[in-house]
Amino acid sequence: MQLPPSEGSLRPTLSVVVPLFDEADVVYELHRRLKYAMDGLGLDWEVVYVNDGSRDTTLQQLETLRASAPEVALVNLSRNFGKEIATTAGLDHARGQAVIVMDGDLQDPPELIPKLVAAWHDGADMVYAQRCMRQGETWLKKVTASLFYRLMRLLGDVPLPSDVGDFRLMSRRVVDALVQLREQHRFMKGLFAWVGFPTVAVTYVREPRAAGKTKWNYWKLWNLAIEGITSFSVAPLKLATYLGLATAVFAALFAGQLVVRTLLFGNPVAGYPSLMAVVLFLGGVQLITLGIIGEYLGRVFNETKQRPLYLVERYAPSQAAGGIDPAAVRPNGILAKPFTA
Repeated sequence: MQLPPSEGSLRPTLSVVVPLFDEADVVYELHRRLKYAMDGLGLDWEVVYVNDGSRDTTLQQLETLRASAPEVALVNLSRNFGKEIATTAGLDHARGQAVIVMDGDLQDPPELIPKLVAAWHDGADMVYAQRCMRQGETWLKKVTASLFYRLMRLLGDVPLPSDVGDFRLMSRRVVDALVQLREQHRFMKGLFAWVGFPTVAVTYVREPRAAGKTKWNYWKLWNLAIEGITSFSVAPLKLATYLGLATAVFAALFAGQLVVRTLLFGNPVAGYPSLMAVVLFLGGVQLITLGIIGEYLGRVFNETKQRPLYLVERYAPSQAAGGIDPAAVRPNGILAKPFTA
C-alpha cells in the first residue's frame, strides 16, 4: 500500500497518469498535445507515464522525453502486468492535488482536460468523460460495449455509467481512497464507481486511434467483462443456483409424465437419443455451475497469496513542484517518503 506523502511535501496541482504498452508510434504526439493543453491551464503539473512492459521503443522514447521535459515522471514496470494494474501503479506515484487518467492512444483527447479541471474547480471530486460518439470502432464493438454496460447496471452492486472509460479527473481524496483498494483482480471502472464522492460527467467524441493497433481484441474484452461482473456481483452464483433449481423442476416434471405415460400406455423401451439428450443436458448444467464456482474460487485463491500488484524496474520522478528522491523509492515502486527541499 502506498504511504501518503507528508503534509509538508510539495505537490503539483495536477498529475496526468498515462499507462503505455507498445505505443512508440504515438508517444511524441501524445506528449506534444498533452503539454499544449496542460500549459494553457497555467497550473503546476506532471505526467506519470507507466511503461507496462512494452516490447518496442516506447521506453527509450519516454527516457528521451524525460531528459528534456521536467514535467515527465517515468514508472517502468518489471514486465507487462496489464492496463488495470499499470493504471494503479500510476495512481500510486501521482502526486497532484487532482489526478487525470487517460489512455495513451489519443482516443482520449488531451484538449478535453480544461473542461475536466473546470468541473473540479466547481466542486466535483470526480469528473468522468462520457462518450457521446465512438468514431473508428466497428458496429460489433459498439453493440457489445452497450450490452456490457447494460448487463453491469443490471447485475452490478454499484451503478456503472454507460459509455465511460478510464478517462477522468479525480481529486486527491478520491485517489487516496482508490489506492487503498489492493485486490488482485482489478476492474478499474468498477473501482472508480465504488468509491463514490460527488461526480459529474463531461461529454466528448471519442476519436479513432492516432497510430498503431489496439491491444484489446475480443478475447481480452470478453475476459475484462468477466472480470467486471465477478468483481462487483455475485449474480452468476445466484444464476447457477436458479439453473440447478430449474433443472430439478424439469427433471421432476419429466419423471411425472413418464409415470403417467407408463400407467396409461405401458412401459416401452426408452429411445437412445432421448437418453443422450438428458445426460448431455444435465452434464452441461453441472459444468456451467462448476465453472462459475471456479471463477470465484480462483479469485479467492489469488487474493490469499497476497502478492504485490506490480514490481517497478525503474522509477524516475518529475521535477514539477519539487521532486522525489529516487532513493526513497522501495523496490516494489511504492514511495517510502517524499523528498522535501
